[in-house]
Amino acid sequence: MENLHKIKQDICDIGQRIYNRQFAAANDGNITVRVSENEVLCTPTLHCKGFLKPDDISLVDMTGKQLSGRKKRSSEALLHLEIYKQRDDIRSVVHCHPPHATAFAIAREPIPQCILPEVEVFLGDVPITKYETPGGQAFADTIIPYVNKTNVMILANHGTVSYGETVEQAYWWTEILDSYCRMLLLAKQLGNVSFLDEEKSRELLDLKQKWGYADPRNTPDFKDCDICANDIFRDSWAETGVDRRAFPSPPPIKSSPAASSNGAAPAGVDEAALVKAITDEVIRQMGKK
Repeated sequence: MENLHKIKQDICDIGQRIYNRQFAAANDGNITVRVSENEVLCTPTLHCKGFLKPDDISLVDMTGKQLSGRKKRSSEALLHLEIYKQRDDIRSVVHCHPPHATAFAIAREPIPQCILPEVEVFLGDVPITKYETPGGQAFADTIIPYVNKTNVMILANHGTVSYGETVEQAYWWTEILDSYCRMLLLAKQLGNVSFLDEEKSRELLDLKQKWGYADPRNTPDFKDCDICANDIFRDSWAETGVDRRAFPSPPPIKSSPAASSNGAAPAGVDEAALVKAITDEVIRQMGKK
């Protein structure tokens, strides 16, 4: 039996972190945790996420019907519920408006790949969904084309949604994404964004597979893709209005048979050093509260 009060406290803690990072102004954002096959804890509507208390959290079923709670559940709960319906492995969903990632949502600018190692390992290609008015089932349905290929999405002209096995993990993907988007914007101001080459990009993909992180680029369906060119979600760009306007295309990379198929680290790679470098950077970013 799950300790519902402890989970509610965890939701409140993440809500405070979201608010402190300025990822949610006023009453923006919402957080859910699935606690049984048909029950989901949900933050309330019209409530600042920085000042949540466990008693504020409501319980809803998988249709969105509120089962308990003194405050009305979030108006955007259907988005979360659709993710749970599509992904049995997901236990928590976080939606908010991190400013740097949301800038990409407003510009509908694809997130460049093959630039920062930890982003390649933990995020991969990040899609931008089709815009739909928030709140209804049509809005929830915008995630369906992407939900099984990623754990974080940018919602066009709206914000981000990320999901994972715990509420903290679900939040992490958003924090990593916004930190990366901020770095990209700063590098753009300096006048240059340098991409990793094919060899170094494939080293990261091989390590990602070895560490158990799924990536479509490591599957047969995308064995011939250009691993740095946003090929996973590029087919959706015409419908969603996404196009490269601010950042250049990466140098062309042709997929080669030399890509590792067994998940082992490539010869000559100091795996321990790379693990430490990625871990240290993630911990450093997580510490910026």
